[in-house]
Amino acid sequence: MPLAITATLSFVAPHPVDCLLQCEVAGTPQQRIVNGVTTLPAAMPVQRVAAQDGVGERFWITAEGEVSILYEATVEIARRPAELSSLGQVAKTALPGDTTQYLFDSRYCAAETFQSLVEDEFHSLHGGARVEAMRDWIAQHFTYAPGTSGSHTTARDSFVERRGVCRDYAHVMIAFARASGIPARYASCYAPEVTPQDFHAVAEVFLDDGTGGDWVLVDPTGMAEPHETAVIGVGRDAADVSFLTSFGLVDFGGHAVSVERY
Repeated sequence: MPLAITATLSFVAPHPVDCLLQCEVAGTPQQRIVNGVTTLPAAMPVQRVAAQDGVGERFWITAEGEVSILYEATVEIARRPAELSSLGQVAKTALPGDTTQYLFDSRYCAAETFQSLVEDEFHSLHGGARVEAMRDWIAQHFTYAPGTSGSHTTARDSFVERRGVCRDYAHVMIAFARASGIPARYASCYAPEVTPQDFHAVAEVFLDDGTGGDWVLVDPTGMAEPHETAVIGVGRDAADVSFLTSFGLVDFGGHAVSVERY
């Protein structure tokens, strides 16, 4: 499935400030970048660095004054939807070393606090079947409500409030999975059915697909289908995959995202 993606960001830096951005689609075997261009103010130097787990790239800029960034890309998605209930759980002792970090608590996802809940609620299910049930439970018990959460909202906060946006849904899904002993990470992405259209967030869980295990996209909001999702980057939670991180004061002017089937 080919997607046409456009994203714009604008902000003002009163004084020179280093900024780290991650808004470009990652080139992976499951998603091929047909073309992609990021346009920045003239003469602004860019330093590119590998992103978390080697999925995509971040880039550094030193911003001063008014900054407008335009990203345009066409991406071919080759990812096939997985039948979650058919996937097994990889034994902890058999997990690849780089996945074990995604069993631990992180800034927004205190999984340990959910261990009793997931065991009580999903004790008869394992692996992909449990992930599927947890995804459906979140979808049924949460209300998608823009403006009801912020940059300090944790998975625990969202669970108590039972509302939020994609970021919050993803954090709760990640916390549930980790509490079940299943590695889970946060994925920022673009998808055409996101409403209102914006940068989107989903979870990825590591399950046994018969070849030793692989990462599988899971979206509790139900807005992003794997075969129409273009992943930007991954991390422990939202703190690792912000589209803009400024190491100093900036006045954020806003952003806009458009994702269309091509």
